[in-house]
Amino acid sequence: MRKIVFDTDPGHDDIMAILTALAHSDELELFGFATVAGNQTLDKVTNNILKVEEYLKINYPVYKGLDRPLVKQPQPQPAAHGESGMDGPVLADPEKKAEPISAIDFYCELLKNNDKVTIIALAPLTNLGVLLRDHPEVKEHIEEIVLMGGALNGGNINKYAEFNIWHDPEAAKIVFDSGVPVTMAPLEVCYAGGILLKETERFEEGGYVSSLVWDLFDFYCEYARKRNWDKTAVFDLIPVLYLLKPEIFTCKEGKIDVILDGEDTQGQTLFEEGEGNHKVLLDTDREACMKIFFEAIDSLDQKYR
Repeated sequence: MRKIVFDTDPGHDDIMAILTALAHSDELELFGFATVAGNQTLDKVTNNILKVEEYLKINYPVYKGLDRPLVKQPQPQPAAHGESGMDGPVLADPEKKAEPISAIDFYCELLKNNDKVTIIALAPLTNLGVLLRDHPEVKEHIEEIVLMGGALNGGNINKYAEFNIWHDPEAAKIVFDSGVPVTMAPLEVCYAGGILLKETERFEEGGYVSSLVWDLFDFYCEYARKRNWDKTAVFDLIPVLYLLKPEIFTCKEGKIDVILDGEDTQGQTLFEEGEGNHKVLLDTDREACMKIFFEAIDSLDQKYR
């Protein structure tokens, strides 16, 4: 069983990833959530995961991380995720609060007492950059960082960069240069493993968890509908699917670097195949991805009523 932590900025697709992991608790042992500014402000994204925990009546610890990138100003993206960072579902304000210690202190304590922890990073890499810069002794306890981020053939925030890496390229460079094994799910594999808009309709008449998923997709898919797309990537879902079924992905190994500046190139990820402890996911079986996701939500409908 893998020990996991989510480093996240929920986020519609973050929640899809988290739900899928919760459905596989026999394979993925979740220790908690570290939040970070990204899709929206730190307070908003932290509130989002607390709301979802309350909806599901689960109680994993939530730790607030960094509220801004290492160098740049934070730049939320309400066009994709709304003003709350998770527009669509109407969820009660949570009674639960984030834990009193910071995400960085949480990581240090967890990694001091556990070996082979996998960090699933679904957000800008600010928390992990600070952790590895200021506490390099924890590296040996991290089995792998599996992240959604980067692009090989063109970006979604400037010409060449993907948002998570672009939002804090300095932190991303620290992570890639740290020596910790990294598996990167770039935009291309996320597009390859996307969901058809018509497939989201299966959740409309489903159970308790499906109802949440439907509300998430109803808002999230609006970006695709306005552009007359028949499919949308569920970006943050891909790292979890990879951990559950790596054989449905094609990948290459080598070394990833990050460009720190340039209007078109800030945050661009450069991959050199060959020696190195980085892995880039290149392609996947879309139908196999959706089978895992659909079965996960169906199982949660039975568990949470």
